[in-house]
Amino acid sequence: MNDMPRTLPTVSAPALALEAAGVVHRGQTLLNPLTLTLDGCRRILVMGPNGAGKSLLLRLAHGLLSPSSGRVRWQGRPPRQAMVFQRPVLLRRSALDNLTYALAVNDIPWRSRKPLARQALARFGLAPLEKRPARVLSGGEQQRLALARAWLLEPEVLFLDEPTAALDPASMRAVEEAVCDFHALGTRVVMTTHDLHQARRLADEVVLLHEGSLVEHSTAERFFTAPASSTTRAFLAGELVW
Repeated sequence: MNDMPRTLPTVSAPALALEAAGVVHRGQTLLNPLTLTLDGCRRILVMGPNGAGKSLLLRLAHGLLSPSSGRVRWQGRPPRQAMVFQRPVLLRRSALDNLTYALAVNDIPWRSRKPLARQALARFGLAPLEKRPARVLSGGEQQRLALARAWLLEPEVLFLDEPTAALDPASMRAVEEAVCDFHALGTRVVMTTHDLHQARRLADEVVLLHEGSLVEHSTAERFFTAPASSTTRAFLAGELVW
C-alpha cells in the first residue's frame, strides 16, 4: 500500500462499556446480558461459532442496535466511528464516487474530495478501478473499497464484521494489512472472525461468545496459551458445533 497522510489521534478513544446489555427479538433471547469493556488502541477479535452473537455484539457496540436490556455507553465523548460489513454497503455509483460521497456527507470541501478519494483508492490498490461501478467489483475489491472509505473518515474506532469471509488468500492478506495499518495509526479495531489462524495473527485481545453468552475476554496470549474456560478449550480444539 502507498503512503497517505492521515491524522493521528492525540488521545485514545474513550472506553466502550456494555453493561448487562442483551438482545431479545420476538420473545427469543439472541444475546444474553453481558458486561464488557473495550478500550485502548487494540485489535479486539470477537470469536465464536456461527450464531454465537458476534455480529449482534458489533451492532450493539456501533449503535446500530439498541439493547433490550442494560445499556451501551461511551465513557467520555463519542469517538469517530466506522463499520465495514461482511457484504459491504456500496452505492450504485463508481468506486471513486462512493468515496467522494462519503467525504461530502462529512462536510469535506468539494475541491478536496477527488484528490483525497484518489489517494485512498491508490493506497488500497484500486486506482485503476476508479470509474468501475462499485457493485460489479469482486468481493475482495469491494471490501478494499469499503476499507478505503473508512480510512478517509479517520475513525478512532473501526468495527469490522467478518471482513475476510469468502475472500481469496490475496484479498484476505490485503484486508489484514489494512487492519494493521489502522491499528498502527491509533485506531481501535473491533473485528469478528471465526478463523483461529487469523485471530492468532491479528489479535491483541479476544472475546469469545457461545450460544449468545460471553465465555471469555482476555489477552490473545492468555486466550491461546492458558484459556480460563472449558468452553474456550473446546473451541480451540475444534469441538464446538459450528
